[in-house]
Order: sequence, then C-alpha cells, then structure tokens
Amino acid sequence: MKYLSRLNQVQRQLEHDRLDAAFITHLANIRYLCGFAGSSGVLSFCRGTWEFFTDGRYAEQARKQIKGATIRVDALPPLAHASRSIASKLRRSRSASRIAIERDYVTLAMQTRISSELERATPKSRYRMVQTAGIVERLRIRKDPEEIDHIRKAVDLASSVYPKALSSIKPQATENSVAAELEYLARKSGAEKMSFDTIVASGIRSALPHARPSLARIGRGFVVLDYGVILGGYCSDMTRTICVGRADRAMRDLYSAVLEAQLAGIAAVRSGVAAQQVDAAARNVLRSHKLDKYFTHSLGHGVGIEIHESPRLAKGEAQTLETGMVVTIEPGAYVPGKGGVRIEDMVLVTETGCEVLTPTSKELVIR
Repeated sequence: MKYLSRLNQVQRQLEHDRLDAAFITHLANIRYLCGFAGSSGVLSFCRGTWEFFTDGRYAEQARKQIKGATIRVDALPPLAHASRSIASKLRRSRSASRIAIERDYVTLAMQTRISSELERATPKSRYRMVQTAGIVERLRIRKDPEEIDHIRKAVDLASSVYPKALSSIKPQATENSVAAELEYLARKSGAEKMSFDTIVASGIRSALPHARPSLARIGRGFVVLDYGVILGGYCSDMTRTICVGRADRAMRDLYSAVLEAQLAGIAAVRSGVAAQQVDAAARNVLRSHKLDKYFTHSLGHGVGIEIHESPRLAKGEAQTLETGMVVTIEPGAYVPGKGGVRIEDMVLVTETGCEVLTPTSKELVIR
C-alpha cells in the first residue's frame, strides 16, 4: 500500500488549511494512512511529523505494520499520550495553534481529554481545536489498483461459499443455523471475519430489510441471504434471494421486477454520473411495476476498509461517481405479510460504465 503517499497528501491538505496539528482517531482512517490494524491507537501530525501512539499490547504489531510514522508505546492511553506530545511541540508557538480533530469520530469525552492534556502545557488561549470532516475519507473514496485487488479477492471468497451455503437451506433448518453454516464456510475458506452481521431472513421475515437471523424455521417462501467477508482488510457485500418450495406467479414476478431494477441500476453506473441518477434508474423500474413504495432504502453505498463508505447512492445525493469507486447496487422490494426480495452486487466504476465484481448468478434458485 502507498502509505507514504497517503500521509503526504493528508499533510498537504492540513498545511493548506493552516492546521498546525491533527489527531486521527478513527481506526479505519489510521489503517488507510499507516497500515495499523489493531483496536487501540492514535495517529497524530504536528509540524511535519507523523507519530503513532498505542499501548504495550500492540507494540510488536505496530512495529510490523506501521509505515511512515514514528511509533510511541506507553502505558498512558494513546489519546492522552498523543495530546501531551502535541502540546510539547506547540508549547513555544508564538501564535495560537490550530489543532484538527475528526468531527465525526471524536466524542465529547475525547475532546475533553485532549483539552485537559493540552492545558497541562499551554494556556487554553494558545490553541484552538478545529473540527474537520472528510480529509482522509476523500482519499479513500477512490480505490487504487492494490485496494481493488483486495476487494476482488474478498468478493470472490464470499461468492465461493454461496453454493455450499445453499445446501444448508432446508425447510426444517433455522435461519440461525444457516447463518452459522455460512459464516463457518467463510472462515474456513480464509475470511478474516464477516463484514457485518449476516442476514438470513425467510418467509414473511424476508420483508424485513435488515432482519437478524432467528430461531424461526426456514419453511417455504423467499430466503434473503445478505453477507460479506473481510480479506486483506477490505470488505465485500452481496445479497441473493432464493425460494424454498414452489414459487408462484406473484413471487416470480416480484423477483423479476427486482432483478430488472438491479440491472437498470448497474447500467446507469459510470464516471461522471450523479449518485442520485443511478438510484433513480433502479427506482423507476420498480415504479413501473407499482413496487416503488416497497423499496425502502437507498440503492447502494461505497465499500472499502469499511462496509459503508462514500458515496451513497440515494435520492438527493448529487455527488458524482468517479473512476475507481466501488459501490453496491442492491434494490429490494419488501411486501409486509408476504415476503421480500433483494439482489446485490458490488461494482467498480469505470470511465465508460462499470465492472460487476460479484460473479454469482442472479437466476432465481428454487430449492
């Protein structure tokens, strides 16, 4: 990964914004910038210097993973340690220092801790905390070739376990047992972990877009499987809907309409198109089938180190798609009391369209 290049890009942005120091506390951003994959650490910038702070549990891991930053290990909590380090560097500043914090990830308690540590070394009037947003995320939104390779491998691994998972779907099986088998197969195949809590929803519960697997038996009807894996630190996400038992005409029509909407959404993806236009392409198909009122969520989202990243494909989202973005296309129709269908692929945005990364067939499977 090009960690030094990423750090340099962030440094240039901080200097452009006249920020003397910065705390990077969101772990996904830390991993993106310097490679650390643990659960406790703070990355800081101050006057041309990057430092990474962690505790003794991660000393060896940090030495193996961190690139581009000086490693500081101490029994002191990382945030407090980073705050004291920045305070010592800014102590002799002749003007008030501007210190960046990540608005979306720094809690009030964290901000209070930073302030208390800074005030040990410098009067409150000598510094100002500036809430920032998107400095790192704007870099993460477009994936480089190495990131795309990791995502492809995660997508392929998730897809490879799907045929095996189908064998566990039987009328007497529970949703919970199907989810357990799917996750077991994924871990056995090399997944680091699941991207999110696996969704298995059957029968009338398939009309719940984010249903948790329950002890309910699969029975007859639609079964929605929504899952993903993490491999090499990058996520995948896919959804397939199958039918257990006989699929009547209404069920086939519902499935066909959602598939048509999904294909329309994929066809609309290309560099330069507004995110809301892609959402509209799929939503208009469902509207033509009088199913739009049953499509209750956005069409998709970006995927990378985190399962939900920018851009968001939804009504009102004017952000323009760019080459190198990886997004999901996942329309659904959820009819209360009857059941629901969702079909989801991951796609890579290109100049002329997109590449569908998910290789799994979308033909309706009836078991």
